[in-house]
Amino acid sequence: MFGRLTLNALNHETSQNIAVGSMYVTGLLLIGLIFYLRRWKWLWDEWLTSVDPKRIGIMYIVVVLIMFLKGFADASMMRLQQAMAVGDSHGFISATHFQEVFSAHGTTMIFFVAMGVIFGLMNLIVPLQIGARDVAYPFLNALGFWLFASGAFLTLISLAVGKFSATGWLAYPPLSGIEYSPGEGVDYWIWSVQIAGIGSTLSGINFLVTILKMRCPGMTFMKMPIFIWSVLCAVVLIIFAFPILTATLFMLTLDRYLGMHFFTAGGGGNPMMYVNLIWAWGHPEVYILILPAFGVFSEIVPTFSEKRLFGYFSMVIALVLIAFLSFVVWLHHFFTMGASPGVNAFFGVMTMLIAIPTGVKIFNWLFTKFRGRVHFTSPMLWFFAFLLNFSVGGMTGVLLSSPPVDYQVHNSLFLIAHFHGMVIGGFLFAFFAAFTYWFPKYTGFVLDERLNRHAFWCWLSGFLIAFMPLYMLGFMGATRRLDHYDASTGWHPLFILAGIGAVIIFIGASIQFFGLFWSIYHRKQNWDHTGGDPWNGRTLEWSIPSPPPIYNFAIIPTVDQIDPFWALKKGQAPISKEGYEDIHLPKNTPIALFLGILTLVFGFAMTWHIFWLAILSFIGVITCLIVRLSGEDEHELISAAQVKEIEADCLRRSQIV
Repeated sequence: MFGRLTLNALNHETSQNIAVGSMYVTGLLLIGLIFYLRRWKWLWDEWLTSVDPKRIGIMYIVVVLIMFLKGFADASMMRLQQAMAVGDSHGFISATHFQEVFSAHGTTMIFFVAMGVIFGLMNLIVPLQIGARDVAYPFLNALGFWLFASGAFLTLISLAVGKFSATGWLAYPPLSGIEYSPGEGVDYWIWSVQIAGIGSTLSGINFLVTILKMRCPGMTFMKMPIFIWSVLCAVVLIIFAFPILTATLFMLTLDRYLGMHFFTAGGGGNPMMYVNLIWAWGHPEVYILILPAFGVFSEIVPTFSEKRLFGYFSMVIALVLIAFLSFVVWLHHFFTMGASPGVNAFFGVMTMLIAIPTGVKIFNWLFTKFRGRVHFTSPMLWFFAFLLNFSVGGMTGVLLSSPPVDYQVHNSLFLIAHFHGMVIGGFLFAFFAAFTYWFPKYTGFVLDERLNRHAFWCWLSGFLIAFMPLYMLGFMGATRRLDHYDASTGWHPLFILAGIGAVIIFIGASIQFFGLFWSIYHRKQNWDHTGGDPWNGRTLEWSIPSPPPIYNFAIIPTVDQIDPFWALKKGQAPISKEGYEDIHLPKNTPIALFLGILTLVFGFAMTWHIFWLAILSFIGVITCLIVRLSGEDEHELISAAQVKEIEADCLRRSQIV
């Protein structure tokens, strides 16, 4: 009846039991707090069933923070193990569990932290920057989130019930095949990634249509903010790349469940086809993450330099070129596969070529600051840290684009240092800058600047101490997924140094979480009394109250230049039509939540081969879709009088708090 699920699935090592216990206690405390505050109805009406992109964006960020804690704990365990497991000492976790932690860390951070950040920012910023009241497909947007959350929660379940994949975060066959990984670990990985990936595809379609069809009057393509351009390029990559991931995982599923041989060499398949397909998705995925980060800094640098962005047109061209070239460089991830010199040379040249438009953006930002009035706020500090680390990571990437060099450092910690230089030093620092920059727009108050600066210096110094030694270790021969090594290698001091860096990063992250709650507690002292424009912003989101009303814009703006709000403040913008109008917004619906729960049950059932439950949950999914598609969209009306009252209340609140 329960397939392969037995009580043995609850047996774990001590370190994992501690993590599971912490997860249970935290969950029970949260549920108890909601009961104590009697907020279940509020949670259901205002959040769980919402189709408002602002609320969905905040829910993305909440899930991201939860998964970030898990992914960071995984990373800390690996660093501690590598600092301890030398010579006769074998550390505190087994070799098998170390491989699970390694796989879970990569999966969590890429699929459920990085992708969640991207879609969270899209939901929060895109409608406001293009002058729209909503997204193109509100229900599809909510469904994309709940599929993402479902995949994330399935990963958390694997921590408590059974084991996660030990095959790496991309699960190369034949190791991920049924012969070498017969347990539930790879199946957990497949279903969590597959469910979240489908949600990402749906969200990508939604935001592509939103940007193409819902821009306010006058906002042509060449008047869009650079952040919108970066999102547009990213969602095009999502729409083309994620179906590759979906198809690849489907073939791996058929191999494991039905004994097919797409990737089994002994059965006529080819494991290298999997590697090609997964990186045909995987390298565009890197740019799906980093392109919006470029857009974030293209908003922050001009604002805190009090200048227009230098080279707007060249920045747009650079973004488009990067999006195109990201699809023709995937083979540099496996130069060692034995391809011909001509193939390796082509992909090496393409990899070097993609560095050119990347360099263009860096010079654009530097020239924007030139002779500007630069404000060294914490978002700008994150920008300077990004410049340092992303430049170093980019240069090592150019180095790795040479096949002979790649042969020497392939599968070593040099590659780990390069990748984290791009993802942490590039993407994560951009998220911290964006979180600080747009936080007052959605709360009405700014984060504590002093604590932000303390966190910044801990992150920057900790990152350099944690990852610079990995470049040296990689040159010395230390490989990835290394859970034990001999003392004679001389690696131990460098691993200790990397562990110290991880501790400093942990202190920085702790300051950030403390600073968030501290800022909320002292929100009255940090309140934004400008009416929604604490940074002297340039783009349309700063022209409306903070937090934004449910309809975003009481009057749809009309623009005629790149920085419309600056122009409006200088009296150089076109005058929008006067007078409020009735506004229609889609009603909340629980169906997206139901679909998320049903897909979670389906993924769990398929992982443990509980096929009767899988069939029932699949029928439930089809039923919910039929109900949704056969019904009519329902909208709620906000009258012009109500709009006027809400706007007056927003103005009054910003002045008296």
